[in-house]
Amino acid sequence: MATYGKRLKDAYKDIDRDVKHDIKNAVKILEKAKSKKFDETVELAFNLGVNPKKSDQMVRGACVFPHGIGKSVKVCAIVPPDKVEEAKTAGADFVGGEDLIEKIMTENWTDFDKLVTTPSMMGKVGKLGKILGRKGLMPNPKLGTVNNDIDGAVKLVKAGRVEFKVNKAGVLCCQIGKLSFGPEKLYDNAMELVKDVLK
Repeated sequence: MATYGKRLKDAYKDIDRDVKHDIKNAVKILEKAKSKKFDETVELAFNLGVNPKKSDQMVRGACVFPHGIGKSVKVCAIVPPDKVEEAKTAGADFVGGEDLIEKIMTENWTDFDKLVTTPSMMGKVGKLGKILGRKGLMPNPKLGTVNNDIDGAVKLVKAGRVEFKVNKAGVLCCQIGKLSFGPEKLYDNAMELVKDVLK
């Protein structure tokens, strides 16, 4: 039988675990059980019952939450020379071309949360697959991170665009914000994710 710490026992005290709660009630329950020591991250998990090994059952996508996710996102833009100013103006934290590709290759540098690039640069960025792939940083046209509209791509990622993907067990887990957001904002973010997963 599982043993729980005091805080978890206190959190369970007022919850009937045999009752199914809708999302609106669930976020209110989280509010009551929150820690006084730090601002906890809230995740939403879906047991999809799919087999992700079959390509037609792979569920992945991206979601832009109406209230963000409560953290700033460091964006690296690898772009051709004519797109450098556009990337800087859009708010990318690191902007460059072959110099950044070289830095990632030689130094294993990945001090950023998202990488955006253009289709014309993807041939060169593709060489970074081994380094970026294992950290989930590889840009993807389906997720909008390989895009000729660099201004739009950077702004979307900066706004808190979160990628989601089902795991090997058929479960999809995604961060929807911080407990300090309050029940209403967490509910809005949760429903936005539900909408995008269903899509």
